[in-house]
Amino acid sequence: MATAATLPLTTSEISLMLRSGYSLPTIEAELATRHFADQLDEAKRKELIKAGATTQLLDAIESGKFAVPKDELEKARQKMEDQARERALMAERAKRNDALYQNQLLKQRARPVRQGSADAIAGVAKGNLIRLQNGNLVSCYDEELAPKQIYGLYFSAHWCGPCRKFTPQLVAYYNQIARDHPEFEIIFVSADKSANDMGIYMRESGMPWPAIEYSKLANVPTLQKYAGRGIPDLVIVDASGKVLADSYVSGKYVGPARVLDDLSTIFARGSSPQVAANR
Repeated sequence: MATAATLPLTTSEISLMLRSGYSLPTIEAELATRHFADQLDEAKRKELIKAGATTQLLDAIESGKFAVPKDELEKARQKMEDQARERALMAERAKRNDALYQNQLLKQRARPVRQGSADAIAGVAKGNLIRLQNGNLVSCYDEELAPKQIYGLYFSAHWCGPCRKFTPQLVAYYNQIARDHPEFEIIFVSADKSANDMGIYMRESGMPWPAIEYSKLANVPTLQKYAGRGIPDLVIVDASGKVLADSYVSGKYVGPARVLDDLSTIFARGSSPQVAANR
């Protein structure tokens, strides 16, 4: 791992940093230390722009400011080739077990929290909820979940750039439909690194829905099991815990925006079909 940390950055790595919310100064500092391994052709330039790269960053890269010094270039290439071969071997080993893992994961995510219970989600959330009120995080009355029949479990975090990009869209959607659909509620399940970060995220985005209190996240493993491999992740379930729509379909990430389309279909039909299963 120590060797990998000193390798030059690739276009894919910078793209991932941008999508994850890293600031421009942080990325430039990493480039100044580790340098840039690729040649910035048109395809790679478009990849970085799509990930959120600024003209300032692209110009700095194209100018050669972060290029690997000539006397280190061959050594860096050899290290990267060795690492690529090692990754390929690890991927081949992992591939043998991945099909079994995916099958187990899909079965687990589709399994209701508690079969036959009409208020399984409310029962799990009971005593663990808070909500934003006048800028403060306050306890949420369990009775507020009594009339709910459909839940959106929103796995997200302030440190996640794509999450911060999607959350305003989710807030707007919620505010638009909440009054006409009192049977629906969203529950925020934070993946933040601290209670303070979670609070900042809820305040900045104006989340109008309840959340699992940060200190009580360990109390709700049956909700956590719905989380996929990455965030933002929105999962729609009925009161018994049955999955109706999901950001992951057959193990593939389709994103939370598509779940909103599925949810609109559910509301339009006036029932709770398992939309995602039919995709």
